[in-house]
Amino acid sequence: MERTFAIIKPDAVERNLIGKILERIESNGFKIAGMKKTQLSQKEAKGFYYVHKERPFFDSLTEFMCSGPVVLLVLEKENAITAWRDLMGATNPEDAKEGTIRKDFALSIEKNSTHGSDSAENAAYEVSYFFSETEIL
Repeated sequence: MERTFAIIKPDAVERNLIGKILERIESNGFKIAGMKKTQLSQKEAKGFYYVHKERPFFDSLTEFMCSGPVVLLVLEKENAITAWRDLMGATNPEDAKEGTIRKDFALSIEKNSTHGSDSAENAAYEVSYFFSETEIL
C-alpha cells in the first residue's frame, strides 16, 4: 500500500466541489487515511511550496493557496502516487484527458482544483508537513 498527499484547492472548495472530488477519489479505490479542512497562512504556503521559490509563479501560487479554505488529504492505494496523478490529470486543464478531475473542474493552470505529490519522497514530506502520524488512520 502506498501513501500520497492531495489538496483540494481554494477554487474547488469555493465552488462546492469537495464532495464530487471525494467521490471520485473513493470510487477509484483510494482509502482516505487523513483529511482536514483549513485555511493556509502565507508562512505555511511559502514553506510548502518552497521548492518553487525561484519560479516566477511562486508569489501568485502562494497567494492563491491562501485565498480560501483547502482540504488536505492523505490517500492510500497500490501505486497511489501515479494513480492520483492520473486521476487529477495534467496541470494545465487544457492538456488534461477527458474524465480527469482537472479536465472536468479546473478553471485555469493555477486554479486547477487539486494538488498531488509527484514522487515518494515528496509525498512523505508533504504528508508530514500537514499531518502527524496520530492524525492518519
